[in-house]
Amino acid sequence: MSDILIAPSILSADFAKLGEEVAAVDRAGADWIHLDVMDGHFVPNITFGPPVIKALRGASPKVFDCHLMIAPADPYLEAFAAAGCEYITVHQEAGPHLDRSLQAIRGLGVKAGVSLNPSTPETTLEYVLDRLDLILLMSVNPGFGGQAFIPAVVEKVRRVKAMIGDRDIRIEIDGGVTPETAPALAEAGADVLVAGSAVFKGGNEEAYRQNIEAIRGAAEGALRKAA
Repeated sequence: MSDILIAPSILSADFAKLGEEVAAVDRAGADWIHLDVMDGHFVPNITFGPPVIKALRGASPKVFDCHLMIAPADPYLEAFAAAGCEYITVHQEAGPHLDRSLQAIRGLGVKAGVSLNPSTPETTLEYVLDRLDLILLMSVNPGFGGQAFIPAVVEKVRRVKAMIGDRDIRIEIDGGVTPETAPALAEAGADVLVAGSAVFKGGNEEAYRQNIEAIRGAAEGALRKAA
């Protein structure tokens, strides 16, 4: 049974005390910290950039999983790597030279990911699979937290899992992940689950712990049942 990693998205945290929130979800059992970077251009929202991430780096030793919803992304890759991100994911839709972007990310000593919007077919990744450490499938349209899960993504996960074969590539899901949606995603092959509002509801560390455990337990329960 593969491990299910839970990556709370700080997009749903209290921005007035962001460092404290990162430390709290770390202690509550987060495996990764998911950083949703938005530019108000590629997506209709603006969040934060490298200086904020650098300031947060001391709040947790956990993997910083940076999801760039920006276009262009290439001019900023070095800054995000220097800020302390271990994974940098770019959108397939955000630039014309995906292979070049992935080479640049790996050249910075960082693990490389690609994200696909719900309507983007997974076949667009066929020729860059050997440059990937992670495939992030959006299960909502990017740009805002708290959206409803798109069920068709579950079958997309299955197709991506088959396409990966025996390559060491993680499948991450971002959008609408809850204890109710996590089982089908895990059974289909996802092993990193991003959750924002489903983790940060309750507003305190104990609530975060219970929320993380509920998502993880639901996902791992589905894997045990399928085994």
